Amino acid sequence: MNTIELTRFKAAREAEVLAARPEMLADFATDRTGFVRAQLVKLPNDEWLDIVEWETPEDFAASREKGGNLPGIARFFAAIDALVSAEEGVAE
Repeated sequence: MNTIELTRFKAAREAEVLAARPEMLADFATDRTGFVRAQLVKLPNDEWLDIVEWETPEDFAASREKGGNLPGIARFFAAIDALVSAEEGVAE
């Protein structure tokens, strides 16, 4: 059972979010142990839902500690205007 990260955020600069996404995912793939995949969902009112799958809760926690440590990740985070919510769950 993998850990699922659900992060909802506001970002009005859609082009910037989408341009930064491939680099962020490449950085995650090379730097984040246990990263499985991610899906970005556009919601109404400049909100987005980022669904990220991790092998274990420990992998997710270690990723959170690293923050925006690489340029692609930092660029994606910089495109976010505000965090709306962040949750963690287990895929059954």
